[in-house]
Amino acid sequence: MASNTLNESKQLATWYFTFAFILFGAQLLFGLVAATQFVMPGFLFEILDFSVARTLHINALVVWMVFAMFGSVYWLLPDETGINTIGIKMGKLLYWIFVAAIAVVVLVYIFVQVGPADETTIWFIMEGREYIEAPRWADFGIVVVALGFVANLFLTGMKGKQTGIVTVLMADMIAFAGLYLAGMFFTDNISIDQYWWWWVIHLWVEATWEVFVGAIAAYGLITMIGAHRKVVEMWLWIEVAMLFGSGILGMGHHYFWIGTPEYWWEIGALFSALEPIPLVAMFVHVLYDWGKTQGAEEEAGNSASVINNKPAFTWFVLNAFGNFLGAGIWGFFHTLPQVNLYTHGTQFTSAHGHLAFFGAYATILIGMMYIAVQGKNNIKVLKNTKSSIWAVSMIAGGVMGMTVALTIAGYVQVLVSRAQMGATWAGYFDGQAGMWFAQGMDWRLVMGLVTFLGFLLLAKDLLTTGKNPVHER
Repeated sequence: MASNTLNESKQLATWYFTFAFILFGAQLLFGLVAATQFVMPGFLFEILDFSVARTLHINALVVWMVFAMFGSVYWLLPDETGINTIGIKMGKLLYWIFVAAIAVVVLVYIFVQVGPADETTIWFIMEGREYIEAPRWADFGIVVVALGFVANLFLTGMKGKQTGIVTVLMADMIAFAGLYLAGMFFTDNISIDQYWWWWVIHLWVEATWEVFVGAIAAYGLITMIGAHRKVVEMWLWIEVAMLFGSGILGMGHHYFWIGTPEYWWEIGALFSALEPIPLVAMFVHVLYDWGKTQGAEEEAGNSASVINNKPAFTWFVLNAFGNFLGAGIWGFFHTLPQVNLYTHGTQFTSAHGHLAFFGAYATILIGMMYIAVQGKNNIKVLKNTKSSIWAVSMIAGGVMGMTVALTIAGYVQVLVSRAQMGATWAGYFDGQAGMWFAQGMDWRLVMGLVTFLGFLLLAKDLLTTGKNPVHER
């Protein structure tokens, strides 16, 4: 996807976006396999078992987003700093190391799957820790790649123009690399081990990733509609303060389940709900100001400014609402102490996870891919196409449909497995066999298929956008 019209940093960004998109497709494909196995347990039995499909689905999600994050930074750095990214040759080398490592890990997951349950398994097959199953050698590789990326960011940020966006990214990426280290060691005490595990699963995502999204949102709004830098950077700093504070305290709603005092319930539930507020406020403030400016221009008889990338803008706006719904609303209503007693470990958690990851992260990263497509093809105004409209509608509708289906399934588990049957094994299986639970799983599969079809339309649009005659050059 390289282009002679792009500097080397933006060329490298397109590499990262391309591989991220491939992994995005893999994530959806393995998710469909796992969803099918929920409905038809014998599907691909002893070929690609549910545990493996689920591992690939979740890990592909995390890795494609990390690739897209790195790509987003390499894309915006020249624009924000005013200079070419320093260390670009090292960046290209680290890219190929990262790609090769991911390919090896996926092949091991598919073809080896299990090991002798000793140190060799942890080092060369998988660690067996949910969501961060990568073998130990890959863990070290990820940290090395992340540190090389951070070095390029810092060298460029310190030499070039230092905007608020770049400054926040520099601070955030240190935490991004550092917090991952919490998941790279074991302790003999399962409660202590789970404590540090949650620092990766929850804080790595809900603090460093959310701050990253804020920085990308600020850059995107300036790029697409000419938002005032002072406004977006003001909200960005508020977000940094709230997210790094609320992200740490927000982890508390997990702590009760590993033997810590009950007060962590209340603290965790309250601060988890605060995390999406600054990002939503940024969008509302910017769009309100932009709308007023448009109205004033029209009253003065001047032509109003246009959104120069409508597909990207659509995904960015969807990010604000998706973040608020998935991370905020769906996260808040099932982590309240009085509710979480019953919902913990049910499909409510899965419903929240699907909508939160999509709404908070996937949306804005797809928007950045459209910004890269616009820049790569030198398009002055990028308009929506039928494919882009259908893609965003089907993907957003599919994910929302899965979320509703999983919420209904979780509700059945709460009523039957927890409230009625007292959280016994018999209650668990009775809940799984319930009609509403089964129908929820059926609809989750159907909505997953809708999402995947939307992904195919998105791929078509991203690949053909530069050749489409409706765009103004």
